[in-house]
Amino acid sequence: MLWASGVEFPFYPPPGLLILAGGAAFVGLVKRAWAPGVGAFLGLFVIAGFVLSSVVSGAGIGYLTGDAGAGGVIGTVTQLAGVAVALVAGSIAVGRERRAGR
Repeated sequence: MLWASGVEFPFYPPPGLLILAGGAAFVGLVKRAWAPGVGAFLGLFVIAGFVLSSVVSGAGIGYLTGDAGAGGVIGTVTQLAGVAVALVAGSIAVGRERRAGR
């Protein structure tokens, strides 16, 4: 959404798109008990990147306050909600697999 809203990225395609698409493909295709942990890690990675970009340059918070327009706000909120769900769901899935002894 940020890219579609006109936010400039250092290269094409935007890195978050590649990272999250690759992680989703991995979690969906690999049949290992720990695979959901990759989704949880990527969720944590994106949240940490958002916090870091907010602290260093103010960009993360700027996207939430409308610096990139309405599309940037919608995209940022959607992405943060999605990666938060991935973090929680992936952590729960790995924990259940560990308790089940698989």
